[in-house]
Amino acid sequence: MDNYTIADNFSILSKLMDIHGDNSFKAKSYAAAAFTIEKLPMQLSELHLDKIQSVKGIGASIGKNVIEQIQTGSFSILQEYIQKTPEGILTMMQIKGIGPKKIATIWKDLEIETIGELLYACEENRLANYKGFGEKSQQNIKEAISFYLGSQGSYLYQQMEIFVQNFQDNLAKQFPDFRFSIAGSYALQTEIISELMWITTISIPVLANFLALQGYEIKIISDTNLQVESSIKLPINFIQTSEENFYNCHFKNSCSESFLNAWKEQTDWNESEIFISDIAIFESKNIPFIPVYQREDASIIQEAIQKKIKPAIQVNDIKSIIHSHSNWSDGAETLEAMAFAAKEKGYEYLVISDHSQSAFYANGLREERIVSQHHQIDDLNKKLHPFRIFKSIESDILNDGSLDYPDEVLENFDLVIASVHSNLKMTEEKAMMRLMNAIENPFTSILGHMTGRLLLSRNGYPVDHLKIIDACVANNVVIELNAHPRRLDIDWRWIKVATDKGVLISINPDAHAIEGFDDCKYGVLVAQKAGLTKYQNLSSYSLSDFEEFIMEQHQKRC
Repeated sequence: MDNYTIADNFSILSKLMDIHGDNSFKAKSYAAAAFTIEKLPMQLSELHLDKIQSVKGIGASIGKNVIEQIQTGSFSILQEYIQKTPEGILTMMQIKGIGPKKIATIWKDLEIETIGELLYACEENRLANYKGFGEKSQQNIKEAISFYLGSQGSYLYQQMEIFVQNFQDNLAKQFPDFRFSIAGSYALQTEIISELMWITTISIPVLANFLALQGYEIKIISDTNLQVESSIKLPINFIQTSEENFYNCHFKNSCSESFLNAWKEQTDWNESEIFISDIAIFESKNIPFIPVYQREDASIIQEAIQKKIKPAIQVNDIKSIIHSHSNWSDGAETLEAMAFAAKEKGYEYLVISDHSQSAFYANGLREERIVSQHHQIDDLNKKLHPFRIFKSIESDILNDGSLDYPDEVLENFDLVIASVHSNLKMTEEKAMMRLMNAIENPFTSILGHMTGRLLLSRNGYPVDHLKIIDACVANNVVIELNAHPRRLDIDWRWIKVATDKGVLISINPDAHAIEGFDDCKYGVLVAQKAGLTKYQNLSSYSLSDFEEFIMEQHQKRC
């Protein structure tokens, strides 16, 4: 029971009490407890039980609930509410944009208990004129449900890493004399995984028997194919092939359909040919090797033939942490701790970019606090030399596209990351006005998470990527590839378009804690798919090169 789980339980209980119309005072106290616990710097489960109630913001009543969860792994009051709430209403709580009050109306007034019924009601225009809703609200609910239903049974790449590794290790340990190699979308390093696939040389009946004993449900089975399902509700497919045909089979099942069709058209590839390695397949056609992660867009084949493929960026090419938050705003760690950790991990510099003042929900920095933070940075830079901390801010892009401080304040930062955080439900016209104004601001150095998307949770606001890219070229603005596995924004499919036009990309972790530094990896994985090189990535710059970049950015301000 970590703090996040405990906080989630209190948050869910608060919402359920509101839905049922029960004690509003208690509901608010549980919501406040959720907020407090999520922000705590220490794990409650690591405290002595008699110390929990004395933690600021918890108290005796909430403390008892916390202790119950830590000791039993359960929360009896929450379970009572869950048991008396229809399953469809619980599902509805996961739909973005439908709060407890609206859910209560949907359930008790409209007598709708499933998201399928609710979607149908939206299509029938039943919500548009109902109290508390309206046409816009109905459309938002309809889109949110459609998005939710479309994402069921899908996972972020990052969410599947440990499962895939453990599954692979388990198979290799049990059947050491047979081959198992991950294929499909996971091998392609796709950001969202909807199924897993292995190519294997083991007999399907033997494998099926083993997996059934392991608790996997056998879904489809034939002489050469097996599909099982586990508790994660994700199809796991196995394709059995011979030892001689192993690499050919893996090749066929580790590329996109368009890539495979183009490969067949442009080579005399024979599916039954015998190869001793993946590289040998390309050597036999006299085509330079194309890494698995780049076998998505068919045009890469011609680029390989013309020898235009350059080595893609690697995780160890990241030299710095750009875009990070400390507890000056909503980060979990002190600025000093973030800096020391970055230096210890071998990075050459850290760009601290806490939230700006309009992000009040994230304790954004008002002008007087900026001055104090900069004094601390100066002191730390003396202590950590030659490692350096750069003074930055993640400035909200306001509704009119302006940045969050007057020019005389922005002048104090080494660089500014400009991002949209508020009023995300915009038309393309509105979104483009805000973004273009921010890009054209001479203080903007980096455009942060371009579309505001959250994978499997929220579609980004609509933008014209080409216009944004052209504007960034014209205004010498870097486009962030936000490496948080839930963002990965800019979408990798636009990276090559941007770099071909001369835009610099910056793989940034948007780290709110030290462990967030490691998210750079996920940015690298999708950047590799786009063929990004280390020379096209700002966070691969050495300290001296980055200092030169800062000087160029400051020249824009003149």
